[in-house]
Amino acid sequence: MSKRPLPADLPLTYHAGAGIADIDCRPLPPYAPPTLAFLADLSRRLLADSACRTFPDIAAFGYWCRPANLARLAAAAAGPQRRLGRGLALHIAPANVPVNFAFSLAFGMLAGNANIVRVPAAPKEQTLILCAALRELFAEPVHARLAAMNRVVGYPRDDAITAALSACCDARVLWGGDRSIAQLRQLPMPPRCVEIAFADRYSLCLLDAASVAASDAAALAKLAGDFYNDAYLLDQNACSSPHLVLWLGDEATAARAQAVFWPALAEVVRDKYPLSAVQAVDKLSDLCRIALELPAAVASTRHGNAIYRIRLAALPPDIERVRGRHGLFLEYVSPDSDCLDAIVDEKTQTLTCYGVDREQLAQTIVDRGLRGIDRIVPVGRALDIGPVWDGYDVVGALSRIVHTK
Repeated sequence: MSKRPLPADLPLTYHAGAGIADIDCRPLPPYAPPTLAFLADLSRRLLADSACRTFPDIAAFGYWCRPANLARLAAAAAGPQRRLGRGLALHIAPANVPVNFAFSLAFGMLAGNANIVRVPAAPKEQTLILCAALRELFAEPVHARLAAMNRVVGYPRDDAITAALSACCDARVLWGGDRSIAQLRQLPMPPRCVEIAFADRYSLCLLDAASVAASDAAALAKLAGDFYNDAYLLDQNACSSPHLVLWLGDEATAARAQAVFWPALAEVVRDKYPLSAVQAVDKLSDLCRIALELPAAVASTRHGNAIYRIRLAALPPDIERVRGRHGLFLEYVSPDSDCLDAIVDEKTQTLTCYGVDREQLAQTIVDRGLRGIDRIVPVGRALDIGPVWDGYDVVGALSRIVHTK
């Protein structure tokens, strides 16, 4: 059990698991068999649930937890060193990505920790569905150890409650905007407690214009569908969703590529994305505001209400402050990737690519010493979260080495 007693009288709503005072904080090794068995059962339960057809983000999490993927992650993390979870990990999950709490919990489990995960006081439907599945598995005797080690709780934003939980933890995982992270970091934690903070980030997409222009109908439809998943599934709210599209090539080739890509995307959006009246007004308001406030914005194109595009004549160095919602994108044409030098900083997280050599691009980023871009993935993989995220080895950071020499 934890050497630091957990408070029993905090005003918490328990979405999964029993009271926190009874949590078992004895750590397991990373990727321990009981953990892998639990997550595999969770995957099977979720993928058999009809809710997966309603919520693609739940399906994505269930697919991520499948045994084959967990085995691949365990094999990649294997090494000669003995590792053990740190003890009790406190996770503060964000409100804008409902399934994020489940990934954070899974990372804590895979690292071998006991976990307390705080979800917003008014959880989204996806959160409630996932917590129901967790409760059902926690009730099964075969998963008694994992049930004893994990809790999902809810409470309104309250520094006193978070401080009381922080005082008892061995690791703290914070998700949120810059101001929220800064406020949470002021709350004390034990001297040896480790902390990982996933703050506000900015992401973009790099499309090779010649490759897009040369795509046949099937390839173009797939590209449009993949881009839709990156941007529209979470309304561009995810830190890894693109706001800026960079066209790699000359102006003429980029124009040909744009003439086929955006209409293909608009067709997907009209089929899949139910744009509400409020969202349409917000998007139009954003378009007008950016046009007025951003000197580099020289033109705009609308594909009905499905897509709004803002053409840039130059890339402002503070481009990360200009964000799209509900399908609003900035775009810029560049002859090469040197344009990244002017805009990439520590806030830049994910670069999705099409028709580009990602390994070569990654080496270029290393050679140039760019302070940002932690992920370079194909279009369609922006939302694929994993135990390496924001440049952190999350499972490694949440576990410790038991060293012999």
